[in-house]
Amino acid sequence: MTLDACTETLRQHDPDRFGAVLVAEPQDRAALVTLYALNLEIARAPFQSAEPMLAEMRLQWWVDRLDQMGAGTPPPLHDVLTPLWQAWGTQAGDLSVLAEARRRDCDRQPFDHPDQVVAYVEATTGALMQIAARRCGAHEGVRDIVGHQARGAGLAAWLRALPQLQAMRLGVEPARPEDAQALAEQARDGLRLAARLHGKLPRRAAAALYPGPRVPRLLSEIIAGRCDPFAVTPAITPFQRRASLARLALTGHWWR
Repeated sequence: MTLDACTETLRQHDPDRFGAVLVAEPQDRAALVTLYALNLEIARAPFQSAEPMLAEMRLQWWVDRLDQMGAGTPPPLHDVLTPLWQAWGTQAGDLSVLAEARRRDCDRQPFDHPDQVVAYVEATTGALMQIAARRCGAHEGVRDIVGHQARGAGLAAWLRALPQLQAMRLGVEPARPEDAQALAEQARDGLRLAARLHGKLPRRAAAALYPGPRVPRLLSEIIAGRCDPFAVTPAITPFQRRASLARLALTGHWWR
């Protein structure tokens, strides 16, 4: 029940956020590690049962624990919840929105319009980035800028995972290339808006705003029709990941 368990989970299953945490200010690392480890557990919960009702019960367990923490009740000993409580205290109650946003996953229903995807991404990845950015010093006045970055990063991550999502019936049906291109354009526009206004955010928030490696390249290839995200998306090599994180560490530039 230590921070090490969360760190190892993040290293294995979310290497981009793990790398970004290493770049974070020391006082922010425990909060980010536990937040991202919690996000992984919540994202997995709906898929731990093929039965929608059982899947929702597993997700509800997380909602209940977080609500209890928000009310001041420490969690039972747990690899994620215990260090989360130590880092967030009663503020952990605010994180239940991340679990609530995943209820749709329990039903295994695909989206039928790009706008639904955008709303889902804003409620999941978007909310996660807003919470992380606030913890890293982003004030309420820059919420819209963080929202632009979150939309861009979240849609890019969703498009990169689309082949797997389609197989799980969590993608888009029917699979129309123009829908994927429209989502890529929204992602690109969000990143560009955030980049234009990046000076309003503190450098301290860079780790929370990092979108991952090779995001603009992926989006441009989808928009140009050179990549069909329903079939396959370009893999990220270890070198590309290290190079992207090195740029973040050396410059603090989370924008592209």
